[in-house]
Amino acid sequence: MTDVLRVWTREMISLALPTPCPGCGGGRAGLCPACVVVLCGSRPRRVRPVPRPPGLPRVHAAAPYRDQARAVLLAHKERGALMLVGPLGRALALSAAAAIGPRGGTGPPSRGDPVPAPGAVARAAPARPVLLVPVPSARAAVRGRGHDPVRRMARVAAGWLRRWGAEARMRPVLRQRRAVADQSGLPAARRAANLAGALVVRHGALRRDDPVLLVDDLVTTGASLAEAARAVRAAGAAVLGAAVVAGPPDEWF
Repeated sequence: MTDVLRVWTREMISLALPTPCPGCGGGRAGLCPACVVVLCGSRPRRVRPVPRPPGLPRVHAAAPYRDQARAVLLAHKERGALMLVGPLGRALALSAAAAIGPRGGTGPPSRGDPVPAPGAVARAAPARPVLLVPVPSARAAVRGRGHDPVRRMARVAAGWLRRWGAEARMRPVLRQRRAVADQSGLPAARRAANLAGALVVRHGALRRDDPVLLVDDLVTTGASLAEAARAVRAAGAAVLGAAVVAGPPDEWF
């Protein structure tokens, strides 16, 4: 059975045979309302890994990476629970809206309401469409999972931003130009060394000063986002910031 067919089969089985909530394990099909609130019900906040890698842009996250948020991300990423792309994409869109912000990249959505007011993102966005650029996964990881989770979430997030009034497009312009080791388990310094110079923008994919918002599922040490920002800046584009679904619980501010 191919990887894509395996993921599709799991998805069809989950629809036919409802399973407990992947976030909390509660007895209902799909993501329960409480776990949706964990992902999408709070004002996104900035996160800053310590130590902060050089070149890391400002990062906004929708939820701390723990408990339900961690379980949902892993279910979508590693177990192919594709029905979770909707709430995860919306959470990523909230972080993206906060990164664009009412002051062009420094402010969150309205206090007390995680959903931006109609037109608020459009007023804050640059004249050119904001390009949501996902951090690419290793080819082997995509093959093993049967899908690219960050690209899927970025596409949904771009749709939400357009619904809120912003000109936004998902643009997967980054690629790995050399093999990298699996990042999981590596300390911050080794992650940075592992990724240094590993990413490049596809030829002609970005114009000078294109406004780019980097997106990923989560941030831990920040090494991946810092390398992605370096590659985008080297291509002459402008990095507005970065948006993720979840970030380190102890590094919010």
